[in-house]
Amino acid sequence: MKALVFEAPERPVVANREPPEIGPEEVLIRSRAVGICHSDFELLDGKYIIPVSYPIVPGHEWSGEVAEVGRDVEGLHPGDAVVGECVVGPDGRDHFGFSIDGADAELFKARAEWLHKLPQGMSHTNGALVEPFSVAYNAVLAAGGMDPSDSVAIVGGGPIGLLAVLAASATNARVVLVEPQEHRREMALNMGAQAALDPTSTEFADAVAEATQGRGFDAVIEAAGAPKAMASALEIAGQSARLVYVGIDIGGSAPAQLGLIQSKDLRIRGVIGSPNIWPKTIRFLASGVVDPTAIISATFPLDSALDALQAARDTSRNIKVHIQTGA
Repeated sequence: MKALVFEAPERPVVANREPPEIGPEEVLIRSRAVGICHSDFELLDGKYIIPVSYPIVPGHEWSGEVAEVGRDVEGLHPGDAVVGECVVGPDGRDHFGFSIDGADAELFKARAEWLHKLPQGMSHTNGALVEPFSVAYNAVLAAGGMDPSDSVAIVGGGPIGLLAVLAASATNARVVLVEPQEHRREMALNMGAQAALDPTSTEFADAVAEATQGRGFDAVIEAAGAPKAMASALEIAGQSARLVYVGIDIGGSAPAQLGLIQSKDLRIRGVIGSPNIWPKTIRFLASGVVDPTAIISATFPLDSALDALQAARDTSRNIKVHIQTGA
């Protein structure tokens, strides 16, 4: 079978491998759609947030079809459409597609308890967006009780930021994207944001004041994972605002006005992944209230996975790139 393999940092290849053998509590899955994430590039660069080793098959945003089940697996059958969680194992010690082989292969295995069935009628394209949407949804939930009284800033218009625009807009809060790239600001407006601001503009501070009636944002979700953007979240937050950091940075730094945490009485938390909300996320997407597929900008077959990686690196052109291995 074919698989995308990171043989070592900065050494991706499409290789032929033997199909994995499954144990009694495992499931063999035929990959259908896999998204490429910023974290995949951190893995490829050799600097992921937990210890990893190489070679490794990436792919943690995926949807697939059950091909075979282990003898002790209940509730799953060949042909079932499934998705699977990323943070797995005791106390979340493993990350699927990072510390253990992921879904960028024609066939891969996973433990049954990591899996969730897709509702009838949900496409594999939508299924492969459950993982990133669950992360964005988790950040919105972590900000606590959004409603139409809130002005909410989403900092960063990458996939998680744009999906957070969708999730936050569903609460009827006033949602504003903060993003330097014009095409991403335009997409946010099409996805439900009431405004989209350029943080590099000399008029940015005035625009924030206008968008929030001078009080600053009631909630800020930092989804860029860039140190300067992370620091700026403190500045645009209003009094007693809720800040959620979901964007990932490894080893970066930037000057920050830390005194604002106290003077504004800010409530700050970081979130990683999306534990315990996958069934709720799937129900949310199955409702049809939002359509996350708008962020998919390019699709490649597994044979062209290296081209897919290159396309995903080009954030001036692409937002979310998918690798597909079947219908």
